[in-house]
Amino acid sequence: MPFSGHIARKRLGQHWLKDVSVLESIVEAADLQCGDRVLEVGPGRGVLTERLLASQVAAVHAVELDADLVVGLKERFASQPRFTLQQGDVLSIPLTPPCGILSNKVVANIPYNITGPLLERLVGRLGKPIERTYKLLVLLLQKEVAERILARQGQSNFSALSVRLQLLAKCRSICQVPPSCFQPRPKVHSQVISIEPVDEEHRLDSALALRVDELLRKAFTSRRKMLRNSLRELGSLNELEGCAKNAGISLDQRPQEVSPQEWLVMAKNFNFSNEVSKQL
Repeated sequence: MPFSGHIARKRLGQHWLKDVSVLESIVEAADLQCGDRVLEVGPGRGVLTERLLASQVAAVHAVELDADLVVGLKERFASQPRFTLQQGDVLSIPLTPPCGILSNKVVANIPYNITGPLLERLVGRLGKPIERTYKLLVLLLQKEVAERILARQGQSNFSALSVRLQLLAKCRSICQVPPSCFQPRPKVHSQVISIEPVDEEHRLDSALALRVDELLRKAFTSRRKMLRNSLRELGSLNELEGCAKNAGISLDQRPQEVSPQEWLVMAKNFNFSNEVSKQL
């Protein structure tokens, strides 16, 4: 029997999603079509995998770190020609299926302890986009992280992460997932979100994106400070005031009060000092 005797490993963040309604919400949000090829990160025992394969997708390629789970998954889906499996660390191994045709969507209940670097690999970062953009990602994340990604200016959890992801993609909430939906129960609440990266044509110019990223780094490192204080190392006060005026904001504001588009306008109009420019 697949997975016989396997116990969830805490160090790998293993919590099996068991709630049928949440699983259905994930699949529905992925809007799976016959030409889609799905990358699933951390399939676990294959509960979500089974539903992905029940759809009309062309292929499901799963990446699993746990060698014992790989054995069970191979046994469970041995008769599925549209299923391929790769053992290894999703942060470092190539994500190309054996057929050589890359996935266009990602659907996954990801390990929470690698959320940051995994998002960077799958979505990219400001100034350093990934070579190939996925059409859509539907991810189950820790609720705290999901809320930071989705937060709007003025909210207490609005952060540099909020700005970065919202400039890289259209992000929306799908559903809330309480601990009771998992076995074993995690200590945190979760949330399913969708991330629709902007297409290549509408990506920010890399130089501009790096300028935005530097402003965010400086400002949010001291998020309680007003912008006139947190950004003063980057240029003159007159320069900052002119950029703030063009963006329709005040230097008396704090970084969490400035929208992604306002940060973008700031970066477009700001001339960094020579020393900072060399680092970008």
